[in-house]
Amino acid sequence: MPYVVTVKWTAKPGEASAVAAAIGKLIPPTRAEEGVILYQAHRDPHDDHTFFFYEQYVDEDAFRRHVESEHAKTFGVNDALPRLADREFTTYRTWEDG
Repeated sequence: MPYVVTVKWTAKPGEASAVAAAIGKLIPPTRAEEGVILYQAHRDPHDDHTFFFYEQYVDEDAFRRHVESEHAKTFGVNDALPRLADREFTTYRTWEDG
């Protein structure tokens, strides 16, 4: 059953460009991971400090592998997270009829 993750990041003042650069480095290797159905990053058109991710994985294990990947640690945890003023994280499971 697909596992969905939504993430909202708000960069600290003056850090939006650095966060955007880290996201740009994170996207290609993440999309190449086994088990990733969709990994889409968005930027708020009215506030360039706000980023939103919609992620879909084949299952929760695929998501866990992503979180533990070297590129997620390097570009997400080490590069982007220290530059954030706020972050939100929510998970969902795909609705099955019946």
